[in-house]
Amino acid sequence: MSKAKCIMVQGTMSGAGKSLLCAALCRIFAQDGWRVAPFKSQNMALNSFVTRDGLEMGRAQVVQAQAAGVEPDVRMNPILLKPSSDIGSQVIVNGEVRGQMPAAEYFRRKKQLIPDILAAYNSLAEDFDIIVIEGAGSPAEINLKADDIVNMGLAKLVDAPVLLVGDIDRGGVFAQLFGTVELLEPDERARIKGLIINKFRGDVGILRPGLAMLEEKTHLPVFGVVPYLKVDIEDEDSLSDRLQVKNAVKPLDAAIVRLPHISNFTDFMPLEQHPLLGVRYVQTTRELGTPDCVILPGTKNTVDDLLWLRQCGLEAAISKLAQRGTPVLGVCGGYQMLGQTLADPEGTESGRPQTLRGLGLLQRIGLFGLGLLLGAFRLLRRFRLLGGLRSGRLLLVLFGFFVFLCQNLFLLLCLVHLRLRGRGQLRLAEHPAKPFGKVA
Repeated sequence: MSKAKCIMVQGTMSGAGKSLLCAALCRIFAQDGWRVAPFKSQNMALNSFVTRDGLEMGRAQVVQAQAAGVEPDVRMNPILLKPSSDIGSQVIVNGEVRGQMPAAEYFRRKKQLIPDILAAYNSLAEDFDIIVIEGAGSPAEINLKADDIVNMGLAKLVDAPVLLVGDIDRGGVFAQLFGTVELLEPDERARIKGLIINKFRGDVGILRPGLAMLEEKTHLPVFGVVPYLKVDIEDEDSLSDRLQVKNAVKPLDAAIVRLPHISNFTDFMPLEQHPLLGVRYVQTTRELGTPDCVILPGTKNTVDDLLWLRQCGLEAAISKLAQRGTPVLGVCGGYQMLGQTLADPEGTESGRPQTLRGLGLLQRIGLFGLGLLLGAFRLLRRFRLLGGLRSGRLLLVLFGFFVFLCQNLFLLLCLVHLRLRGRGQLRLAEHPAKPFGKVA
């Protein structure tokens, strides 16, 4: 039997503030001297983090781990779903890819993942005093309750008391909280120990009559009203407010294209913090305008997002800007789009075999299905951890440059020299072919 105590934060909807409140609880418990760890059984997000062991987990639990003062550990998020389309996701279990699954197939099979969830949770519970658990979406999604493994279903498995959080900033918070409680089964309602109203602005005195009525109707205490806070920490998904910025023009104007399947946009947070750089996210040619720099970010579905870029007119607009000398940068999937051709002959990413014309700003071809960056990362880490290399020098020559499931044939003949000098020392020297113009 696990020895750690636990507390679970559930919300009335996505974006209610569960992640930040869990981070706050992690920090409070840690400051009180407890060993505390976050936990979320299933996370759906395109902003992921790679641990020291080369395993993937959701960024929300990384932020919470940092708040607790502990190293991010894949046990804190055993299941990560990375949506690649409206009806399917890449499924990552214990930090490693299990494959691409349509939503219907995943829902049929997700109960088979309960042993993985409990193994991760019980392992954490042996190492820590308190586990702060985050739910997902809402526990009142009645069409999903039968096979729930992340809200009340998980609370029952680990016997967790629950705090229910509502978002007053979006309006209708009393209906949110009352409706959620009413849609729960009696045993589920019994798990809720109190309500929290999050993101409040204004005079709390005006709110008090509503709080009293809410307590009367739900028979639950309102534990607190949390003020609206604007915090600059990494976001979990595309509900982030930072993606709504449209006019952050400063001396230098950087326009980041908000692709439909944008991923890891937290990479651009350092740019947002620069005092001379205005960073804004655009989805139309009108919003794009004439920036000083255009950035194509990473994406979980490069093929479909390239088609979207073409259909909405942004491809033509970006090409015109590039011809006039505006720098265009691509990151990960955005970089793949800049080449001459994007080929997915096996339907590895898009689900159907196809070859597309790229933006043609770089002399390269992108071909999906040839390698995984994380596999290479683990290989390098394995070499770095080898102990008996004090004598001599190990030279590895790697052909190719891998970006997730896409290999740049443009760099196929580039040599990457890995020299290990002494124990655990690694030097990387890269010789890429030179791009032309102001495109990178």
